[in-house]
Parts: sequence; structure tokens; C-alpha cells
Amino acid sequence: MFGLGIAELSVILVVALLVFGPKKLPEIGKGLGQGIREFKKAGHEITKSLNEEPKQQIEEKSEDSAK
Repeated sequence: MFGLGIAELSVILVVALLVFGPKKLPEIGKGLGQGIREFKKAGHEITKSLNEEPKQQIEEKSEDSAK
């Protein structure tokens, strides 16, 4: 995972705990999780629309050639 080991992750966690405090850290984690979820959702929607677009073009071409 990005070349980070257990030691590096624990140092990052301790620094975050010192900077933001124990009360604010869960709120930050929740917001970060929601942001990542929305980002993934948008990525899936874009991929889906890109996959559907060529199919629609093929269907349109086959309908045009049938006329």
C-alpha cells in the first residue's frame, strides 16, 4: 500500500491524533470515508457511461443500415 509499513502508518496516526485531537479524528475519518465513497461512485458511473456509449453507437448504426 504505497510502500508504507506498519511503523509509518502508526507514526502518521499518532501525528494526526496530536494535531486534531481524539474528538475530531472520528469526524475527519467519517468525512474522508464519505468522500472516497462518492469518488468511487462517480468513477463507476463514468466507466458505465463510457461502456454504454459504444453499444448505443453500434445499435444506431445497425438501425440506420436496416432502413
